[in-house]
Amino acid sequence: MNRGHWDRGFFMRNFTDITDQNFEAAALEMFRYQYANNQVYGKFCDLINRTPKAVKALKNIPFLPVELYKKHRVVTGAFTPETVFTSSATTGETPSNHWVKELAHYEQVYVKGFEREFGDLEDWTVLALLPSYLERSGSSLVAMAEGMIKRSGKKESGFYLYNHGALEKVLITLQKQQRPTLLLGVTFGLLDFAETISAMDFPQLRVMETGGMKGRRKELIRDQVHAQLKAKFPSSPIDSEYGMTELLSQAYMKNSGHFVCPPWMRVYTRDISDPLGAPVRNESRGALQIIDLANQNSCCFLAISDQGRVFENGTFEVYGRLDKSEIRGCNLMVCL
Repeated sequence: MNRGHWDRGFFMRNFTDITDQNFEAAALEMFRYQYANNQVYGKFCDLINRTPKAVKALKNIPFLPVELYKKHRVVTGAFTPETVFTSSATTGETPSNHWVKELAHYEQVYVKGFEREFGDLEDWTVLALLPSYLERSGSSLVAMAEGMIKRSGKKESGFYLYNHGALEKVLITLQKQQRPTLLLGVTFGLLDFAETISAMDFPQLRVMETGGMKGRRKELIRDQVHAQLKAKFPSSPIDSEYGMTELLSQAYMKNSGHFVCPPWMRVYTRDISDPLGAPVRNESRGALQIIDLANQNSCCFLAISDQGRVFENGTFEVYGRLDKSEIRGCNLMVCL
């Protein structure tokens, strides 16, 4: 089907200028552009009869099941990717692939997102504890951490795989110097590290977990994880980062509160039993749907496999994966 052509529009080159006031207009323009220039998304919209003629408001925009990133090259326009981010996958699972046109664009996204919540990266010493992610290629989280470490410019900043002793030694030095420090880590790595050290009074430290046990430890709810980390870092805020391979943007939870999106990203819920249901923010529990207007060259509108609750102010909580998430999406996926 020939869907014509839709010019990008100025806002796409300046996604960080998106505000609450212009978000819906920007999302609708992006929808029309990606419908016309993204083969996978356009076909999906055709199959469910959600073409631009039928989509006049944000609530009508369809969300692409994220599982399609496992089976298709979900790209908008024609380009040679600078890199391809891949998700971690257990044996027998197919990983997702996110074709990234320019790493510089991804860097702009995560830097702007982090700094609007925590201040300039140059003011931080960044310590990354990311075992399992460093042991495979294509991780967007590793790419982000690597860029943050470089931008930090501090000699102590770096990756600390399983060398817990070296990490503890650096933290003690930074504690004595009262230096602003970010300890960014996959959940099981932070818990493993916390078990090896004594409690540390370090108010200038922020501990940020990125989720994920990766089969290394018993699954815990976030409150339990934060309680265990707080026991070892009693004066430090315990934060969380929410991101995924298929998204370029991140949301942050500060000091065990709610996740907050940057202005160019919004999260909604839908009824779990209705994959084509309208997106809502009414505190009801449901399947999560995300608009990430930084996904200019892939797809900005994704129905994902997590469940949670979104509050009227746009903040949200995540409760974990949907049951049988691989088969709960729209049945029309088999046609794509």
